[in-house]
Amino acid sequence: MSATILTMRGVEKSFPGVRALKGVDLNVYQGEVMAVLGENGAGKSTLMKVLTGVYRRDAGEIIFDGRPVEYHTARQAQQDGIAIIHQELNLVPKMRIYENIFLGREIKGRLGRVDKKAMIEKTRLVLEQVRMPLDPGTLVGSLSIAQQQMVEIAKALLLNARVIVMDEPTDALPDEEVENLFALIRRLRDEGKGIVYITHRLKEVFEICDRATVFRDGEYIAEKSVRDLTMDELIGMMVGRALEQQFPYVPSAPSDEVLRAEGLCNQYVKDVSFALRRGEVLGVAGLVGAGRTELAKTLYGLYPLEKGKIVLAGKDYRPSSPNAAIRHGLYYMTEDRKRNGLVMPMDVAGNITLSSLPAISRKGRLDKAKERRAVGDYIEKINIKTPSMRQKARNLSGGNQQKIVLSKALMTEPDVLILDEPTRGIDVGAKKEIYQLINQLKARGKGIIMISSEMPEILGMSDRVMVLADGRVKGELERGEASQEKIMALIVAEHMEGEKA
Repeated sequence: MSATILTMRGVEKSFPGVRALKGVDLNVYQGEVMAVLGENGAGKSTLMKVLTGVYRRDAGEIIFDGRPVEYHTARQAQQDGIAIIHQELNLVPKMRIYENIFLGREIKGRLGRVDKKAMIEKTRLVLEQVRMPLDPGTLVGSLSIAQQQMVEIAKALLLNARVIVMDEPTDALPDEEVENLFALIRRLRDEGKGIVYITHRLKEVFEICDRATVFRDGEYIAEKSVRDLTMDELIGMMVGRALEQQFPYVPSAPSDEVLRAEGLCNQYVKDVSFALRRGEVLGVAGLVGAGRTELAKTLYGLYPLEKGKIVLAGKDYRPSSPNAAIRHGLYYMTEDRKRNGLVMPMDVAGNITLSSLPAISRKGRLDKAKERRAVGDYIEKINIKTPSMRQKARNLSGGNQQKIVLSKALMTEPDVLILDEPTRGIDVGAKKEIYQLINQLKARGKGIIMISSEMPEILGMSDRVMVLADGRVKGELERGEASQEKIMALIVAEHMEGEKA
């Protein structure tokens, strides 16, 4: 048994009308990675905010390094050796790496002047520690997401943190960067750090974590050794019920063609042709940079179409803008719900109706009664868990935010719905609800294009799979013949052709 660095025991926290934490426990062990798991709204983020002084607990105790502690600010927690790397990285893009790392705790000389040379040298050493030999004077805004994450980790190491909390660390990382992060986590573990690893990607729990603590509805469920768990047991603990199957696929009954694209070309896609029928899901697979999102944005009028023909619902369609796409019956649900899908300070009702205001207006004025009826209908139909339709979107869990984005899309009554990473960053229970909604849309005769980096999701929910590589269609597979091996073979064939050329 490893030594316990941190214990949270019987922690409670309530907000007006909501009891977020109901006497939960958490242990963090020296030289181990502890997964913290639960559906959206289970209390994970609230517990981390209590730990790092953002929220004050109502009851319970925190024991760090053998002594009771209570932090009133995140800086106090940092200074004591507890660092948190948030899902939305807290870096200033227009500042340099060394300036970000020392922000608020600059090294000063005898006369109180900032010692820039010392900060640059210490930054260089800590960047080498995380195996990212960058110039400390590089602007953070010019770095990739993976590099920015390493800067955050470097900052934690410079604080000499004994406990490092990582919140969804792989959510925005391409697959090739994930193993680099895992290698660093293993090194930190070997150095005796205690890592708290919050994730919705359950496969990663078995790859990188030693133990798992599960929360459900603000309550502590269990702490288990990962080697004693199966995927089904873990899911059952999280959702409190057995998920009969991870992907509740319903066979399609496709009818007439709702979308046909012929020879689409621009700087992102090259001679792309495909067809989509009503009542089917066309999965789009490919590696990062394959052109999947770029194809969606071309269809939606965000990127100019230079060449090619599109027929949408039986009529010629030339994408010119998102408004034009919506009028013609095509809606693109973005992969980045927080930046592009939602207005976070706006309430649930305002977000749902944002793309459909003419439908709930009379003589240019918003019809409040009509808005209430329409929004109430979607909240009930899609099972959005919110205290009211006037709740701010930023206060809801990721899964419920995703349902708001989907409701906004459906309110435009599209014939074709493009879903870009529809379940990214949401828990297994919310994922299944999204899949069931996809099945309902199929039954209503909608044509769905689903872009996903999760190969099991593509295989589990698609009627056909179209494979893209370097902006080109490399092949199509019917559901019965599609497999991970066949999809990768089509992708690899493209890269092998490129090497020969």
